Amino acid sequence: MSVAAIAGSYLESLLRGQHSPPASPLAWLNRLRAAAVDRVGALTVPTTRDEEWRFTDISPLARLTFQPVSVAARLRPEDIAHFYIDEAPLRLVFVDGVHAPELSGATADNGIIVGNLAAAGVHAAAIERHLGHYAEFNDNVFAALNTAFLHDGAFVIVPANTRVATPVHLLFIATQKEAVSYPRCLVLAERSSEVTIIEDFVTLQEAAYFTNAVSEIALGDNARVTHLRLQRESGAAFHIANCAVALAAASDYRSISVALGARISRLNVNVLQAAEGAQCTVDGLALIDGSQLADTHTMIDHAKAHGVSRQLHKCIVGGAAHAVFNGKIKVRAGAQRTDSAQSNRNLLLTGRAQVDTKPQLEIFADDVKCAHGATVGQLDAEEVFYLKSRGMSDKAARNLLTYAFGAEIIDRIPLASLRARLEKAVLERTADAL
Repeated sequence: MSVAAIAGSYLESLLRGQHSPPASPLAWLNRLRAAAVDRVGALTVPTTRDEEWRFTDISPLARLTFQPVSVAARLRPEDIAHFYIDEAPLRLVFVDGVHAPELSGATADNGIIVGNLAAAGVHAAAIERHLGHYAEFNDNVFAALNTAFLHDGAFVIVPANTRVATPVHLLFIATQKEAVSYPRCLVLAERSSEVTIIEDFVTLQEAAYFTNAVSEIALGDNARVTHLRLQRESGAAFHIANCAVALAAASDYRSISVALGARISRLNVNVLQAAEGAQCTVDGLALIDGSQLADTHTMIDHAKAHGVSRQLHKCIVGGAAHAVFNGKIKVRAGAQRTDSAQSNRNLLLTGRAQVDTKPQLEIFADDVKCAHGATVGQLDAEEVFYLKSRGMSDKAARNLLTYAFGAEIIDRIPLASLRARLEKAVLERTADAL
């Protein structure tokens, strides 16, 4: 059977196996779901014949059958306490895509509104203006699937002129094998507000399952959002995610993504600087080994003048793993005085490790400052020799240098306890990979 045929049968079986979410009293939400269902029927699962997926073969995903979660797992707070983050008592928990209020923690303060999309209540009008408006699903089958089965999900609304000192932890826990879930996040940061969002994907088991996530983040004028995204899925799992960000005038979006898990993962990040003076920093680290595949596609769209963007994405690849990075910076006509820089740096730990990198610039304005670059290499032999000459073993020297390579991204995380936890994970993974 051809890859295309496998992909087609996969969508058919997935749609047959899914239970449609209960009808919403909100007519606009039902229309949004219906439009997404129509697009799913018209689209196909991408293959390596598609330019945007030519380095990422997801046929193993299409060959498996995933079922909806019929009964949500019953967890106790002590079962997941090791996932909690000290600085973030304000927590919204979802188990296999289902909201778990009994596991969620603390009460929102400072006027911030945090809740489950299925119970939006008086906030429905604000949500309607944004939900489904940034993460396009007309040509994206995974975003369309997520929207078609949209029910539970996290929404965060930060009122104008509100600075939220406590980070918001959105925790998505996978517990069941061969299950599919559709995590959804909507973050609205109104004018001159500030918030830190932690989007965290974890697991309690190591079997295969499928997480299909979509996040939409909208910043008002002068708003500031720090977005920490952690992907710590099972090594047998599949994780495909789309994140769309819209920036208003003089707003500031700072993102750090860390990918450690999943057999196959793909993250699409699209940032639109829709007004003058917006700025963004989009950093990432993928640490993979064995037969893992981690693909990161980013698009920073400078649509207006005086925009600033910075991007540093690093990959540490061991075993026979495969990392993919495709980063595009687009400067539209009229977006003068844009200042943009992009860097992709990749470290190969073995002779079988592989990286495909494609940084891109598309510039349609003439008064800009833009730069990009990519490197792929192994550990510097002279640096290894220097550490060995100071008494370190070969393995210890290589482990330290590998850790230092990834620590540049980890050190940018502003939460001490989370930074320490990830530093430990990176140290353990780099020691095992060498």
